[in-house]
Amino acid sequence: MDHEDDVPPKTGRDSTGRGRVRATWRLDAVRPVRGRVTAVLRGRAAERERLGGLLDDVRSGQSRALVLRGEAGVGKTALLDDLAARARGFRIVRVAGVQSEMELAFAGLHQLCAPMTDGLARLPSPQAGALRAAFGLSAGQAPDRFLVGLATLGLLAEAARDQPLLCLVDDAQWLDQASVQALAFAARRLRAESVAMCFATRVPDETPDVPGLPEPPVAGLPELTVTGLPEGEARALLRSVLPGPWDGRALDRIVAETRGNPLALLELAKDSTPADLAGGFGLPGTRALTGRLQELYQRRVLSLPSRTRRLLLVAAAEPGGDPGLLWRAADRLAVGIEAVTPAIAAGLVQIDDQVRFRHPLVRSAVYWAASPEERCRAHLALAEATDPRADPDRRAWHAAQGTRGPSEDVAAQLVRSADRARARGGLAAVAAFLARAVELTPDPARRQERALAAARATHRAGTPGAALRLLSVAEAGPLDGFRRGQADLLRAQIAFATDRGADAPGLLLRAARQLEPHDVPLARETYLEAISAGLFAGPLATGCGQLEAAEAARAACVTAEVTHAARPADLLLNGLTVLITEGQAAGVPELRPALEAFESPGLSSEEGLGWLWLAGVAAAALWDGEAWDRLVTRHVRLARESGQATALPLALTARIAVDAFSGELSAAAALAEEVKAVSEAVRISYPPYSDLHLAAWTGREADHAALVRTVVAEAMRRGEGSALLVAGWSKALLCNGLGRYEEALRATADVVGHPRRETSAAVGWALVECVEAAARSGAPGRAADAFERLGELTRPSGTDWALGVEARSRALVSTDAEAEEHYREAVDRLGRTAIRGELARAHLLYGEWLRRERRQRDAREHLRTAHEAFTAIGMEAFAERAARELLATGEQARKRTAEAAGELTAQEAQIVRLVRDGMTNTEIGARIFISPRTVEWHLRNVFGKLGVTSRRQLQRAGAGV
Repeated sequence: MDHEDDVPPKTGRDSTGRGRVRATWRLDAVRPVRGRVTAVLRGRAAERERLGGLLDDVRSGQSRALVLRGEAGVGKTALLDDLAARARGFRIVRVAGVQSEMELAFAGLHQLCAPMTDGLARLPSPQAGALRAAFGLSAGQAPDRFLVGLATLGLLAEAARDQPLLCLVDDAQWLDQASVQALAFAARRLRAESVAMCFATRVPDETPDVPGLPEPPVAGLPELTVTGLPEGEARALLRSVLPGPWDGRALDRIVAETRGNPLALLELAKDSTPADLAGGFGLPGTRALTGRLQELYQRRVLSLPSRTRRLLLVAAAEPGGDPGLLWRAADRLAVGIEAVTPAIAAGLVQIDDQVRFRHPLVRSAVYWAASPEERCRAHLALAEATDPRADPDRRAWHAAQGTRGPSEDVAAQLVRSADRARARGGLAAVAAFLARAVELTPDPARRQERALAAARATHRAGTPGAALRLLSVAEAGPLDGFRRGQADLLRAQIAFATDRGADAPGLLLRAARQLEPHDVPLARETYLEAISAGLFAGPLATGCGQLEAAEAARAACVTAEVTHAARPADLLLNGLTVLITEGQAAGVPELRPALEAFESPGLSSEEGLGWLWLAGVAAAALWDGEAWDRLVTRHVRLARESGQATALPLALTARIAVDAFSGELSAAAALAEEVKAVSEAVRISYPPYSDLHLAAWTGREADHAALVRTVVAEAMRRGEGSALLVAGWSKALLCNGLGRYEEALRATADVVGHPRRETSAAVGWALVECVEAAARSGAPGRAADAFERLGELTRPSGTDWALGVEARSRALVSTDAEAEEHYREAVDRLGRTAIRGELARAHLLYGEWLRRERRQRDAREHLRTAHEAFTAIGMEAFAERAARELLATGEQARKRTAEAAGELTAQEAQIVRLVRDGMTNTEIGARIFISPRTVEWHLRNVFGKLGVTSRRQLQRAGAGV
């Protein structure tokens, strides 16, 4: 039996004709059943059982995702086909990645979702709009990938509403990154929608045709490693296709060298001569399997007639599989239709309604067996045969691949294609088009300009290494002052985005100085970026920190002629430079107008997203809790409304800090889960600050210790010294709660030692902890020094928060006769703020002082108030400290009754709060990145835990959640 003649091709079209799908191709074995050939999977019992369990789970209403990982030809596609055959009652959609389409953003996602687009009307309008824009179904702004991911999640859930859904993604390593990111995002958040998603991808180091290909973003999903067949099954497969006689040693060697890979077993056996099989002496030595298979296919291709090779090359160069395009391009190369006959006879290709190669390695073998000149001619023929109105981007891409020397006409086409890709949100496509345009641009000045644009696009696409290479192209020749400043700015932004490290402030400062003579507004923004980077670098800044950046910015603001109207960012720059260079007393009056400007109704979304975070940091440094709250609220709202998911983690992290100080720890914990989800979705590092805040305020010592180890190690690696300041302050807060004052005092040492002329809210917070720790551990001198420095920060601010913690700290360093007055002032002032945790601590310290003064009755009142507040907030360590003090007065702290709300998970608690806010399941799903059906599933669990049966009852029961 000729195995190839009886095996259907690997690719085909679905019943709708809407896209490329995978058909059945069993490489493992075939057997006749009732007069026809039926595929049988050899040696795959364990894999089939795992996949069968996945189907069973989905039939029961759950959702599952699985990644099949293995080398080329090992049988991943066969397992997907077998899975599809067993998925009776499922709706099945499929897509396969094609290497040469990797830069066409959302091409794969469009193929997979095309049969389901009727569900777009049932998605929230921002999500539906993002997906329509990504698919080119409507015009509009470039879709944010996070919204596309949410829309994909919703669309899959809608498609599975009436019957289970099976999504099969083959050759995921060749799928465009925008598509695989959206699909992986959805796969991680499916829970109770009856959706199965199965990805097949190669092992990470097996990408022979594109060195350095990034790993598809499916990390973290459950995996099933597909290896070669067991020795017995591999030998049986060989016997089923080899003509006799065969030598046992030859079979053993084939099995050993192929490691049981089914495709390799079949192809190498077929390619062996009778002498090889009889004696086993002719087989080559062991080497990379994929390379050997490609070499084998190349030998078969080279044995074909030249006209056939030319036709196959055109087919390999155009992965769309359109026979009409193939014949039009072949006609331009003077190749007739009869040339395909030898390739079909060799089993390498099949052409009917679509052009299909036997295996992706055949396509690669055909393409790379040709000379560079032959490949260029094939691409040019395809470009000429492609309709410029129907598919201008594909035409431009083929024209670019077919052009050997510089060509301004082709480069300009690529720039226009990049503009269209940008409108669709295809960042990788924008970068690819512009990078090729750079190579083809003949004019040096225009090449530099395009190289800068390509470097920016590549950086935004998330590939900083490639961006730096393109930046080096722009810098290869002499740059004028403005372009030099742009290049310096981009290099600094890449450094800051890569590790927020110690070098970024200096790089940004250099860029700002370079830009100043050419673009004053941009230079001022760059100075502000340098200060912001200095804030992140903190004590780890090398050569240049926020003080040096502020001094340079202030000198530039004085010497440069600024003719434009002051923007909020200008006011913020002016205020911060004064605050950092002259101190709190001088800086507070300068910063107030800036904070007001960022609260004004006329603030643009661009300025808000760019600088609200830094304005919030300034408000925290000024101890202005109300302004901090308002600025952070606006930042989060703008980030949500804009759909710019990359802006959300920073905005939410600031919101978590505000909630923690306000005693809304359960809300902060829910937002921390959201930060993790968003960070994972947009593939940025997760900010550590939220977890440190929460572990310290809630008194979780073990969690905090583990976090500090991780955060400190990462901060040292990245040069992000601000994390060290937050870690030190949070440990001091935790230890003060636990009553371990000496340890708290040690934790504050490095933080309070931070230079006085550099601002950080964490330093002020740490000074508060230092005063309490020093006073309680018998170090009055250190307490007095810390209080003096604290007063330099709090008195100029004049807010109730600032003066309240100052009064509480003053009481700790005062004589007994003076202390009570200050404790009363602290309780009064902090009682006017939303800073509930600090107010509870004022009651605790006052109660402890009253107990030592033997005023037990008065002490009980304040200690009881403190204990109740700490318990309600969730500040467990401080609650235990208050309970111990209360017990010392002769009163037992009231024990907490077990509440069902305490059994809720963080996500369930967040859903309860959102229900209480009146949000629908669809709105809740969009907010916390799960499908509405998963929201329903969580609500059923919540109803059971809280003993309610309706949303109305839940709103009442959830009041304390």
